[in-house]
Amino acid sequence: MARYFLGVDVGGTKTHALIADEAGQCLGFGAGGPGNPNEVGYPALVAALRQAVGGALTAAGLTSVDVVGAGFGVSGLDWPAEEEAIRQAIQTLGLQVPFALVNDTVVGLLAGSAEGWGVAVVAGTGCNCWGWDRTRQRIGRVTGYGLWAGEAAGAGELVQRALQSVAHAWTQRDQPTALTAAFLEYTGIRTVAELLEKVFTGQVELDAPAAPLVFQVAAAGDAVAREVVRWAGRELGEMANAVIRQLEFESLAFDVVLVGGMYEGGPLLLEPLRETVRALAPAARFVRLNTLPVVGAVLLGMEQVGIAAPEKREVLIRSCPRG
Repeated sequence: MARYFLGVDVGGTKTHALIADEAGQCLGFGAGGPGNPNEVGYPALVAALRQAVGGALTAAGLTSVDVVGAGFGVSGLDWPAEEEAIRQAIQTLGLQVPFALVNDTVVGLLAGSAEGWGVAVVAGTGCNCWGWDRTRQRIGRVTGYGLWAGEAAGAGELVQRALQSVAHAWTQRDQPTALTAAFLEYTGIRTVAELLEKVFTGQVELDAPAAPLVFQVAAAGDAVAREVVRWAGRELGEMANAVIRQLEFESLAFDVVLVGGMYEGGPLLLEPLRETVRALAPAARFVRLNTLPVVGAVLLGMEQVGIAAPEKREVLIRSCPRG
């Protein structure tokens, strides 16, 4: 009898669900809205789960009773106190199967590392970093709370740093930057004083969606913007190094999986990240995730019934939609 597996990746901007068979062949894909319960609340998490999982099951021509194992990676699962409420949200799906529940950074690691262990550094809208040792008995992690905890840099933190540079230029604390004109054009605001007033008083939002603008200004040669991007790379490297120290990976050869759209920023971001990590762990291998993180969630689901999931990873990647 055929066995089917469910993987779900719940993120801060979208939710993905994937159904695969025992051979690793993807059969159905579904998408839902944002599901990080710390940002959108638990009712929205439930809605995102139902939409994504329902879509995947329908596409595969299956129902929930056909699923024998599942894996869930959930953005916002940072502390044990949050786990029970998330489990209750998952239980609304009506699944009667064993399932694994992890932070969404972990499913990115499993999707990106052929060996199924190492460190994953997420840099999307926000940022996070988790690691697993070879035995999966030890976990390393940062808090996942961004600049509040001194961790950077996702797209939101990049834009915040760039805005600080604009403010410093306006107050003559630091040198002028082309970021000023770029943000004025982006927002349609005429003066720097008005821009800063409206952003800092909450009248205008200048956040993660503006991150590509920072990369564009940096690519055009603006020294301040270039340093902002390099800062982001170093900060991401320092998050990885924190996890590397926790897991005592310094002398090992292991994968550092890079997950998220920020890495489209190219060498100006990637080079300081690599330099920062290799100063601590010279044998680290950098892997850019080339598939959807939800692949890692399916692998977790397979493991719940004793399937050696890494053997199925390449099949999943080849058959998985690109999003």
